[in-house]
Amino acid sequence: MRKPVGPLWRLGVATTALTFAVAACGSDAGRGAAPTAAGSYNAHAGKSPAAPQPLRAGERFVDLKMAEAYTPAPPEGGGTDEYRCQVIDPGLTKTAFITGTQVTPENAAIAHHAIVYAVPPGGAAAVREQDARTPGLGWQCFGGTGVAGAEVEEGEAAWVDTWAPGAAETLFTEDAGFKLEPGSLIVLQLHYNLLATDGKPAGSDRSAVRLRLTDGTPRTREFVTWPLDAPTDLPCTPDESGPLCDRAASIADVTKRFGAEVGATADEQLEECGQSAPKPGDTQTCDHAVPEPVTLFAGFGHMHLLGRAIKVELNPGRPNARIVLDVPQFDFDDQRLVKLPEPVEIGPGDTLRVTCTHDAGLRKRLPQLSKLPPRYVVWGDGTSDEMCAGIMTVSPRES
Repeated sequence: MRKPVGPLWRLGVATTALTFAVAACGSDAGRGAAPTAAGSYNAHAGKSPAAPQPLRAGERFVDLKMAEAYTPAPPEGGGTDEYRCQVIDPGLTKTAFITGTQVTPENAAIAHHAIVYAVPPGGAAAVREQDARTPGLGWQCFGGTGVAGAEVEEGEAAWVDTWAPGAAETLFTEDAGFKLEPGSLIVLQLHYNLLATDGKPAGSDRSAVRLRLTDGTPRTREFVTWPLDAPTDLPCTPDESGPLCDRAASIADVTKRFGAEVGATADEQLEECGQSAPKPGDTQTCDHAVPEPVTLFAGFGHMHLLGRAIKVELNPGRPNARIVLDVPQFDFDDQRLVKLPEPVEIGPGDTLRVTCTHDAGLRKRLPQLSKLPPRYVVWGDGTSDEMCAGIMTVSPRES
């Protein structure tokens, strides 16, 4: 597949397994209406975690917990949300495959959602250094591990699972899973919401995650992801103004916050997507040519807080066109893996098109963004920046 320069594209990143038996969030309430603005946080309240499914042949549970209790606090400058990453060592002495996960928060009143990342041995030192040099337990993060050398976007770590209150165990199919080698680490990102306490501390939390592991067999399949990205060129709304409403100024700000590589992404994506100039607007798209034979099994959409909808199409405009991922009402806190009705064989000559719609009008409705200056939103790692990626789960196959 043509390799975009955008930071979410890294071919060959190991990721979640083929399919799952239970949805990652326990409710579809509200999916027929307009998306709830992030920050209202009522949809997941008061739900109890479901019991895990019985172990299958060759499987075992490994229960992991944060090193100690953590008391969340809102970020400097105000707000009611903290995104905190904690490192957990599974203590593996031999290679294993994750075939299921379940997160259990200790303080469900403030734990709004969680993401489980797996960091291979090569990124473990960077994670431990980040943890050691950051005051308190863990470190601030958003949309990734936030650790250079252990980023999902760079292929240095994998996004294993997303959890929201009330979710059942995410259960992968038998004899397929996410590979963990000795020395690998788990990074657990907790989104703590303090809206009910008006941004004040609301007690501590020591969340846990249960991994379902198997040693695997010669037939066990390891899966990889293809993140398909598109540009983000979301201008300020007509009633907004300010210095960051200028595209160049916004890119300069992203560069200052995250470095030259991230800052260059906005323009590099245009080139990779065959676009000679930015097209400011709510909806952006990009076509990706499939470079090799693979079987397409599942996928999920990744955007940030202004995301409204994301779709991935196979061979648009051709007789064999079909939609392989459709999230018409995107929810940042429910980025669930979606299984295709049946696996799809794709290869050279095929095209995958990703389309994202964002909504700058949400900025005034979101507690995380409402006090920030308006900006022309481009690709970036921060809460006030955006992304557009259809992250597809595939398995390589011979032609």
